[in-house]
Amino acid sequence: MTPLNLHELTAIQPPPPLWLIVLSGCAALALVAYGPAWHATRGLITIAHEGGHALAAVLTRRRLSGIRLHSDTSGVTLTRGRPTGPGMIVTAAAGYVAPSLIGLGAAWLLAAGHVTLLLWAVLALLACMLLMIRNFFGAVALLVVGGAIFALSWFAPPEVRAACAHAGVWFLLLGGVRPILELRSKRRRGRTPDSDPDQLARLTRVPAGLWVVFFLFVSVAALAAGGYMLIGGHLIELTAR
Repeated sequence: MTPLNLHELTAIQPPPPLWLIVLSGCAALALVAYGPAWHATRGLITIAHEGGHALAAVLTRRRLSGIRLHSDTSGVTLTRGRPTGPGMIVTAAAGYVAPSLIGLGAAWLLAAGHVTLLLWAVLALLACMLLMIRNFFGAVALLVVGGAIFALSWFAPPEVRAACAHAGVWFLLLGGVRPILELRSKRRRGRTPDSDPDQLARLTRVPAGLWVVFFLFVSVAALAAGGYMLIGGHLIELTAR
């Protein structure tokens, strides 16, 4: 394979055929819906979740102390600053919606034909996270994921890059919904007293259940909008024929 030409970074790539976009979405849905596959891939959603906390902390000028990713697909982001106030609220609220919002932004880039730019943007975000990782497993996880994306962007043909990028974006959009549904189920059994919505309830006096509904609304809306971005152009063409 010929290594990636750096001039291709901002090049616009024609979209793959509709059947390939749909097939990549079905593959992502299978990973999210099938229990063993979800358990093996859920860590990717955790990376996006903790990355959302970290980015929100930086944007609200909280001090980011570190990020930990665990083998049970859980994670924690440590920040310093006022224990209350808008910065803490935004930081706590960013985690569960981050995978869906990242997926939405990635869908926008794919719809514009910027496949390679998307892959390198993800690499840049992973590199920033790696600087703040504070445990061995988390570092290995980010290096493995980053290495796979680098190899894909540098050596794979454009068609393969496009197919894998679409599958990854579908996975973020679909995978962003399932943890919220799991959280809702666990909360009903009283198993998550320190979850993000429970912390937000203590910070804002808005019931934790309403925060869960808010997270679910954002994730489903992102899935609908992102899905339309990925296949909308093809559907318009088919309708016009």
